[in-house]
Amino acid sequence: MSQVDIAGSIPAQIAAKGRIVTRAVEAFEFKKPVFVGDLVSCYADVIKTGKTSVSVKVDVYAQRITGGEIKTVLVTEAIIIYVAINDQGRPRIIQ
Repeated sequence: MSQVDIAGSIPAQIAAKGRIVTRAVEAFEFKKPVFVGDLVSCYADVIKTGKTSVSVKVDVYAQRITGGEIKTVLVTEAIIIYVAINDQGRPRIIQ
C-alpha cells in the first residue's frame, strides 16, 4: 500500500506544484495477489483537481511468467486524495 501511495504522490505533487500530504484513500481494491518473482508496475493519473486537493487513480499491474508465457494482470486499483500544503503544513490553494 505504501508503494501505491508513493506512486500516486508523484503526479499529485506535479499538479499541486509543490508539497502535498495524503489526505484519504477513497478506494483501494486488491483484485489479484502479487507473487514472489512478479514484476510490479504502478501507473498513476490525476483524475480531479480541487481548490486544495488532487485525486489520483493508481493502477498496479504484475507481470508474471506462467507456463513459459508472460502475462500482465491488473492486481490493484486505488483512488487517493492528496492536499497541497504550505511551509507551515496548512492547506494551500492550487494555482
